[in-house]
Amino acid sequence: MSDFDGLPVLRSPVVVAAFEGWNDAADASTGAVEHLEEIWQARRVTALDPEEFYDFQVNRPTVRTLDDETRAIDWPTTRFSVATPPGSDRDVVLIRGIEPSTRWRTFCEQVLEVCHSLEVNRVVLLGALLADVPYTRPLPISGTATDPGDIARFALTPSRYEGPTGIVGILQEACRQAEVDALSFWVHVPHYANNPPCPKATLALLHRVEEVLDLPVPMDDLAERAAEWEQRVRTAAEQDAELGEYLRELEERAGEEGLRPLSGDEIAQEFEKYLRRRGGPSGPTAGI
Repeated sequence: MSDFDGLPVLRSPVVVAAFEGWNDAADASTGAVEHLEEIWQARRVTALDPEEFYDFQVNRPTVRTLDDETRAIDWPTTRFSVATPPGSDRDVVLIRGIEPSTRWRTFCEQVLEVCHSLEVNRVVLLGALLADVPYTRPLPISGTATDPGDIARFALTPSRYEGPTGIVGILQEACRQAEVDALSFWVHVPHYANNPPCPKATLALLHRVEEVLDLPVPMDDLAERAAEWEQRVRTAAEQDAELGEYLRELEERAGEEGLRPLSGDEIAQEFEKYLRRRGGPSGPTAGI
């Protein structure tokens, strides 16, 4: 069990959390939390003991050299930082970590223990999933909330997905059981352009964070990077007839309801179809 003594006293704190792995297509959700850490100069306050939750052969620790040539080991874990946005009367707790390898219920208990110690009153969970959406349009955001009023307030489009879930879904259910208000935002990342980073997806999530926190989030050069990302996808589509045709089909369907995330099997089938048509190992995401 981790030691959470010595945590700071905060002002009406709200959590914003994201986890690497299954929940994080194109690193879009962890990229959003990392952006908030940087622009608000968040200070780290605690971390979970990784020994309980991670398989170090899957998520290996890394070694780095400090200024005095001392070698340090960084362990894969989930870290908690606190930010004080300028002009705000509340603090923001930023949680960025890796989806645990084991003991998910205990993991959620420890996350919520820290939140309780910090007197957090709301948890905002960020995720990113692969979907068949056109890159030229605003990327859809789906989500859910433990408070039905938040669904209407933030115009959430509930997901109809059924199947395997990740730590974001498990943690939100743990929040519900613990009677902690929680909501999640899932950005739909184009599956044919899923190589990280995807600044357009990160930007979409940050706009949602702005709504919940009711304060501006400096975006720095994210909009410019999103435009550059779109141009790279556009160039790839111009050079790939199969991809270009597929994108035209998505554009035609963009006005229809029912755009949904692809299952793992469906994504694999899409790539296999492109490979068969092209007669080679290069899929439609090459160069994106």
